[in-house]
Amino acid sequence: MSDNLDLKKIQKIAEVFFEKMGEKIEIEEIHFKEGVIFINLKSKDTQILIGEKGRTLFCLQHLLKKVLIKEIGQFLYLDLDINNYKKKKADYLRDLAKNLADEVALTKKEREFLPMLPYERRIIHLEIAKRKDVSSYSIGEGVERRVVIKPC
Repeated sequence: MSDNLDLKKIQKIAEVFFEKMGEKIEIEEIHFKEGVIFINLKSKDTQILIGEKGRTLFCLQHLLKKVLIKEIGQFLYLDLDINNYKKKKADYLRDLAKNLADEVALTKKEREFLPMLPYERRIIHLEIAKRKDVSSYSIGEGVERRVVIKPC
């Protein structure tokens, strides 16, 4: 992917995308880093745009990425966030992973998370990988897939 992406053009495409959906948004931040275009929107309709467990947000990210690829004429990676939802969720998951890992290390008993989306499981695994006293693995299939933390 080229480092010379026109962020103003990308911003305009994103604004038109949401305008056609009938959603009023403000692009709070847009930048390009390590091969990924990051866009953070501000909106009053966060519940509608984020959806249950962020599923609508990920669908919007997928659709906007397809539109951008078609309009820009080159492949790109997109990370779309709304009112910093994904950032706040990642911070929460990291804290949760640390707390459960401490508990597992202390009790020497496995702990299992509730089912999670793939990106959420990845955050947990990355956080647990920083430790030497516990490890993690995933079990289950599809929407029932979840992370287990176990003592080493």
